[in-house]
Amino acid sequence: MEPNRGDVQATYDRIAAHFAKTREYAWPEVESFLDGRTADTALDLGCGNGRHAELLTAHARRVVGADVSAGLLAEASARARERGFETDLVQCDAARIPLTQNSIDLAVYVATLHHLPTRDARVGSLDELARVLSLEGTALVSAWSTAHDKFDREDAFDTTVDWTLPGGETVPRFYHIYSPDEFREDVAESALVPDDISISSGNCYALVRGRKQ
Repeated sequence: MEPNRGDVQATYDRIAAHFAKTREYAWPEVESFLDGRTADTALDLGCGNGRHAELLTAHARRVVGADVSAGLLAEASARARERGFETDLVQCDAARIPLTQNSIDLAVYVATLHHLPTRDARVGSLDELARVLSLEGTALVSAWSTAHDKFDREDAFDTTVDWTLPGGETVPRFYHIYSPDEFREDVAESALVPDDISISSGNCYALVRGRKQ
């Protein structure tokens, strides 16, 4: 049976507490992207436990963290309280962002796109990111790729990757593993304007802007 968005939400609600404990540090690629950038309002789309939202607070006056999982948002809220940073948290589907057009100046959308179960949903989420980005806004988008050493395939494919909870229970997580070419095609198909597309640590990355007005 093809997974749906509700399955993704239920999966991450189930593993949220344990998952959050394994996601302590920001990705170096995100740190590099943010270096020297400042913004009025920033968005961490697919914020998980808030590790990148925390990083964004040093670069923006206001930070919004968005995730489909209420469990992960609870972990992000706890992290914000413990570490003394402020972020506005919102539960939403990545393809239906409840923010106004042109309201975001800086965004990171990492390690989330590949969890959306259909191409329409994935491109739709990129369109939504383009919609909320301001005229001068920029974003970093990433997805897991066939370029990773874990995979011995060139073409994109769907798979599940088990998460093992303490005690041994395994929870399957849906992934769409992008080929670099397909990632470029989906970004190009969307309303985003790509400035650069690259591969790092087995992930595809796109540095993008919103639609030209």
